[in-house]
Amino acid sequence: MPGLSSWAVRRPVVALIAWLVAVIAVVGLGVGLGGQLNDSFELPDTESTSAQNLLMTLSDAGAATGATARVVWSPASGSAIDESAVAQVSPLLESIASLDSVKCVTTPYGPPLGAGCPPVNAGPSQDEMAAMPADQQASFKDASAAAQAAMSPVSADGHVAYASISFAAPDGKIPTADAKVILNGVKALNSPEIAVGANGQVLEFAGQEPPSSEGIGILVAIVILLIAFGSVIAAGMPIVVAIVGLAMGQMAVLVVANFLDVATFAPTLAAMIGLGVGIDYALFVMNRFRQAVLAGHEPKKAAMESVETAGRAVLFAGGTVIIALLGLFVLRINFFNGLSVAAALTVLMVMLSALWMLPALLSLLGTKALAIRLPWGKKPGQVHPEGKAWAHYGRTLQRKPIIPTVLALLIVLVLAIPLFSLRQGFSDDSGKAVGSPGRVAYDLMSEGFGAGVNGPFFVAVKLAKPNDMEAYGAIVSGLAGASGVAGTLPNVAMLPLIAGNPGAFSADGTVASVMVTPASSPQDEATTQLLERLRTEVDPGLEEATGAQIYVGGAQAITSDFTTVLTDALPIFLAVVVGLGFLALTLLFHSLVVPLTAAITSLLSFGAAMGITVAVFQWGWLAGPLGLSGTGPIMPFLPIMVFAILFGLSMDYQVFLVSRMQEEWVRTGDNAASVRRGLAGSGRVVMIAAAIMASVFLAFVPTPESTIKLFGVALASAVIIDAFLVRLVLVPSLMSMLGKANWWLPGWLDRVLPKVQIEPGEDEIADDVEPATATV
Repeated sequence: MPGLSSWAVRRPVVALIAWLVAVIAVVGLGVGLGGQLNDSFELPDTESTSAQNLLMTLSDAGAATGATARVVWSPASGSAIDESAVAQVSPLLESIASLDSVKCVTTPYGPPLGAGCPPVNAGPSQDEMAAMPADQQASFKDASAAAQAAMSPVSADGHVAYASISFAAPDGKIPTADAKVILNGVKALNSPEIAVGANGQVLEFAGQEPPSSEGIGILVAIVILLIAFGSVIAAGMPIVVAIVGLAMGQMAVLVVANFLDVATFAPTLAAMIGLGVGIDYALFVMNRFRQAVLAGHEPKKAAMESVETAGRAVLFAGGTVIIALLGLFVLRINFFNGLSVAAALTVLMVMLSALWMLPALLSLLGTKALAIRLPWGKKPGQVHPEGKAWAHYGRTLQRKPIIPTVLALLIVLVLAIPLFSLRQGFSDDSGKAVGSPGRVAYDLMSEGFGAGVNGPFFVAVKLAKPNDMEAYGAIVSGLAGASGVAGTLPNVAMLPLIAGNPGAFSADGTVASVMVTPASSPQDEATTQLLERLRTEVDPGLEEATGAQIYVGGAQAITSDFTTVLTDALPIFLAVVVGLGFLALTLLFHSLVVPLTAAITSLLSFGAAMGITVAVFQWGWLAGPLGLSGTGPIMPFLPIMVFAILFGLSMDYQVFLVSRMQEEWVRTGDNAASVRRGLAGSGRVVMIAAAIMASVFLAFVPTPESTIKLFGVALASAVIIDAFLVRLVLVPSLMSMLGKANWWLPGWLDRVLPKVQIEPGEDEIADDVEPATATV
């Protein structure tokens, strides 16, 4: 990679032509071979997956697994199924039924809609009923009445009704375009006269428009760069370079979607990360070029110096971010594989842009890269005084380094306190924006049928004997009687109907399903406790009594299993990512203390960022200003994703700061001077880079998409804490206290490790306030 950058400086025109060809090729692949994004994931060796596999053997697999959707409505006055309400809703339901991906729409006011609807079971004829014994007739009528009441799509007061949508694909996967047609129709019909909503896993992400937050982040970055560089061209170049790399990254993500499950929010998450690191990487190279030009270097030589110093640091830092993201593969979950590859590819593309396109532009433009100076801009050849303030700041820290060390550590630990009350899980639709289809549907269903209906469990029963109604009835009765269960479908009163309906079982008669509706909402802690109680207390007892096997599935069960899988894999993930980062920094700095400090402080930054995230999204602090419509558990994949991203970014800042310190340590053996030198040479650019990164992340917070909002707050908090509090206060203070121990490495290990150096350029910023003779 250094050879590529050097070649770009020596042959800028050829390099830019080659880069243009590469851009066209990647964009062409993305447009021509882009795959479909999807939010499905599989959890190997979990109970919810076993339940899903069994339920898929049923004739009505979509309903049994929850792979359906609902359209819910409630008029401002009158019944939900009176003539005026039906007249408004019927055209919408008919248009939904006409979609190719929709199998059937079951309405509460008439026959089902759609070519794929199963025949209606009319039940026994009048003659067959007359032939039944009186007690059997009474039992059948009671069961029919119970079934009608339990399965009624109209609330008891008649004010809320819903239509069920089943899909042609058993797993409920439908084209995004069809999901948008459903949601757009619901939005168009929703009005003060009639409230209409829709929900279902298949509609979860389809209605969310890609946020336009990139523009806000770019505007903030431009302002910061204009202030920092004092030149319109110099401020614009990192932005242009990052945008080109980001565009290539987004196209590469679409190509990856052909081979991996890539979540629908992955391109936005990748854009958030890629835009931030892309501007930062270009900023580091541009800043080093500017320093050299202001020191009087010839432009081409300054461009070469920038790629041999900052360019090497960018390569190392970008590689660390990519390794941290690809470390998610140790989790062995397809959902994470797609996210990690999408983000890693985007980082790779913006890094290539900073190390290929930017050096060529700098070499070609020369001093024009600093053109259109603003009043505070510096002229080439002027003395560069920026390091003096940071050197003075370094001396201030070193007067009594224990004080800033303790203060910074105390602040970080206090911010991390909410982390101890972290509750992981997926928020239900109550956390969606007020007025959105999902929120309207959630509120109406809770009002008409109880909060638990929004997140039922789907229980798969594997019977020891085919069509064993006695065992099946005992299981239904046991589940219905469990504490915290609002009801089951079928319920006990409906069992006589099941006995005469062979379609209730799988083809071999050994698999049946039971839908269990909790008394609490999906994200309520009581629902999680109910799941645990079913799996550890209720189901084992029923299995022993009946000889059947019982598996609890459904969205809430998957959430619980997802959290368990991630918790179990977390130690391995941390060991891999932190271990590789530690080894890389040991190789780079030939020190054990510096990598250890970096690893520990990264964990501290992570804890503080997650503490802030819990306080905001779980406790509701600052919910109003941030536009949160509700609180709930933290998505289980957030901590691992945030740590993967944060660890890479924190290593970036550590490399840029400590590489300057190491240069001075090797030259003079003076630890105090080396710490000040690192702050004087890189403190300013790290501060600017972190400010841009945090601004980009914060720009995504206003989006109504809860997942991206969550990532925006978590990542912005992580960057602000890690850069401004940890890297620029805690680390230099701690290194000042440790003295020569920072650079200790056993002699035998020093001889074995290869030398990896980020070469110093000429005319570096000197610590010109104190002579470099004092030692610590």
